[in-house]
Amino acid sequence: MKILSNFLGERLNVIGAWLLALLWVTPLLYAIWAAVHPIEYEANFDIFAPLTTYNFTNAWSQAPFARYLVNTVLMTTMIVISQFILCTFVAFAFARFEFPFKNILFALVLLQLLIMPDILIVENYKTIRFLGIMDTILAIGLPYMASGFGIFLLRQTFKSIPKELDDAARIDGAGVLRIIWNVYVPLSMPTFVAYGLVSVSFHWNNFLWPLIITNSVETRPLTVGLSIFSMSEAGVEWATISAGTLMTTAPLFIAFLIFQRQFIASFMTAGIK
Repeated sequence: MKILSNFLGERLNVIGAWLLALLWVTPLLYAIWAAVHPIEYEANFDIFAPLTTYNFTNAWSQAPFARYLVNTVLMTTMIVISQFILCTFVAFAFARFEFPFKNILFALVLLQLLIMPDILIVENYKTIRFLGIMDTILAIGLPYMASGFGIFLLRQTFKSIPKELDDAARIDGAGVLRIIWNVYVPLSMPTFVAYGLVSVSFHWNNFLWPLIITNSVETRPLTVGLSIFSMSEAGVEWATISAGTLMTTAPLFIAFLIFQRQFIASFMTAGIK
């Protein structure tokens, strides 16, 4: 009886997983269908419908997606590099140095994980306006250049590295910066890769803050540009909107397909210790 119950439980889990996967992928499948078929077939699912690339060329010509893509790449690259640098130094300090109020300060860092970024939008907006950098790519990335989650994740990884490696490096005459670069960074590479993938995905798809802080084509990322492009007042067909959506998500999708093994391996080896 117990074996039958376990068997039924496993089957129900598999069926539930497939149903959730189908529910998740349905909008993507519709977007692909509408994007590669003429407009008259966007709601008419005819298996013999002709294929076309017109929707992609039409969307590309109606909105500056090339500029939006450059802005998004610059923004995400700036944020991820800044997070790697700042989080590495702060995490190393919490993992290996002793200083007053260390535990209290680390608790404040963890407290950031409980605060949704949307709550700080008004204060961030005031700060950006005070600095005089409104409507710039720097303004989009500045509030995210330090990450409490990144500090916590790297600190846990650094603490798992034997201190004997520090002593051996110091005997060879290495300073703190060299120890971090030659010892801790290579040994923590799976954690860096896992965190970098999550960070790139989040900031590539971030919408609310870039929408508030940008006002021009020269600074808008893909998410904001697509939302303006798909406004109903513009009279754009769903097929064209679907093509634009696929163009904005294609880089992340292609990157995941290429690096899916590294993506999965990174999370399996970057567990919290």
